Amino acid sequence: MLYIVLLLVLAALGLLVPALTTTQTHWAWLSVGASAAAAVVLVLDWWHRRRTGPTPAAAGTTAERIDQRAEPGGRPAPEDDTSTSPDRAGEPAEEDTDAADLLIVAELSDEIRVLDERPRYHLAACSWLDGRASLGLPIAEARQLGFTPCAVCRPDSTLAAGKRAAGR
Repeated sequence: MLYIVLLLVLAALGLLVPALTTTQTHWAWLSVGASAAAAVVLVLDWWHRRRTGPTPAAAGTTAERIDQRAEPGGRPAPEDDTSTSPDRAGEPAEEDTDAADLLIVAELSDEIRVLDERPRYHLAACSWLDGRASLGLPIAEARQLGFTPCAVCRPDSTLAAGKRAAGR
């Protein structure tokens, strides 16, 4: 969709040149029309993404199935480490990911949750996310963007364990 918008904006710019160099106003109106079409495409793309929500493949990810088995409330089992408690003022610690888990997670496309302007990615059932607006991303994209795993919900080890269990 963004390529279509880019082409429409470039067309509008191309139509603006003859509108400014000639006295014919139909070039200017064509430029305005191309700009309006680009705006309509952007709005339609936004509406379509908002309406569809998460992708169907990510709706029943391995991580969510494992989290639902962890505790009746759907939350992962609590850790004894006090540094991973859900502190509302600061960030949770970074999960110490095992190298074997990292190799497995690098191949996954499961959806995880991120908070804008925060460095960690989380499972959907992470207790640290309670009441916070989060964005869904594929785990590979989140890692590529520089997000690191949360130590509260331990997404890397949970997803790797789920992948291992599914592979058996």
